[in-house]
Amino acid sequence: MHKVPSRDLREDHVMSGRIFQNSVLQFKETTDRTIGVIDAEGTVIACSELTAIGKRWSKYVEPIVSADGTCVALEGKCFKALPSWGNTFDYAVFATGDDSVGRTVCAMACVALNSAKTYYEEKHDKGSFIKNIISDNILISDIYMRAKELHVAAEVPRGVFVIRPVEGRSEGISLEVVQNLFPDRQNDFVISVGETDVALIHQMPESTTNKDLEKVATTIEEALREDGESRVFVGIGTLALHLRDLAKSYKEAQIAIEVGKVFDTERYVINYENLGIGRLIYQLPTTLCEMFLQEVFKKNPIDALDQETLFTIYKFFENNLNVSETARKLFVHRNTLVYRLEKIKKLTGLDLREFDDAITFKVALMVKKYLTSRGIDA
Repeated sequence: MHKVPSRDLREDHVMSGRIFQNSVLQFKETTDRTIGVIDAEGTVIACSELTAIGKRWSKYVEPIVSADGTCVALEGKCFKALPSWGNTFDYAVFATGDDSVGRTVCAMACVALNSAKTYYEEKHDKGSFIKNIISDNILISDIYMRAKELHVAAEVPRGVFVIRPVEGRSEGISLEVVQNLFPDRQNDFVISVGETDVALIHQMPESTTNKDLEKVATTIEEALREDGESRVFVGIGTLALHLRDLAKSYKEAQIAIEVGKVFDTERYVINYENLGIGRLIYQLPTTLCEMFLQEVFKKNPIDALDQETLFTIYKFFENNLNVSETARKLFVHRNTLVYRLEKIKKLTGLDLREFDDAITFKVALMVKKYLTSRGIDA
């Protein structure tokens, strides 16, 4: 069954037709070639020759798509697809004549029409507005005014999520999968950012908690994995209560991924609010981190500890510095663990049974991890 386009899509289509028509009419003064635009179904939606509007040229769609953005001559006309979102075919420009002049006119019209369309979208499109906010490309003083013009609610809770491939693949993430999960174009925005990232701005209920945000992020991660995508990280920023908070939350979601990759390598859904001391270490200058390690490990560098000793330390921290519980988890006698802790004290000068020393050592291990992630051998 043919799916009926949503009201938003129909309105966008009509508005695009008006923008294109205004632009192609201006070409009548500069060329005697007929210039127009067809949509994804091959229907002429704008043309300098008004009688052609509404004609359907479906047979041209496939060769235009196959041309992959280059100019293609078909039955006395030149066609060139307009650049579009997510590599889909939405519109193509055409000019009569399949000679060099026709190709030149078609290429020039394509540039002009694309500029007009882009200008309109930046001025009137909600998605572009939200992208400008998270990218810090709009003044805070202008946010409320633009929101009013576009009928975007300013003061509602929104979750901000950044989705990034684990492998950093250049082809990025399937926008379609994420858009299908959040189809409400009035309140949810799925935005392609950079070469690989996708940002989701999702309206949330007033009573939203951290668990609710993590549930949304988990849904995204699982859906992309089931769709055949390789693993992705989903970073979660703090809940944005106003449009002006989106940029801050977006940066937090990015930081969540970066910090999580260093300190919590087994997690794919990472909440900024759960990063703890890791987010502080991540923002320290590397020179300061190196100085800290040198001061903590005056006797021997941290690399002097073998893998068994490091494993013992991690288990000791996992069990809240409880000697008996740690010995049980390691399947060793309590005295054996005490001996190992004494050995660590002799090597490092830190007694992990003392809370202050344990905190210092824990931070030092995290600092070491951070420096290693930056390619620094400290």
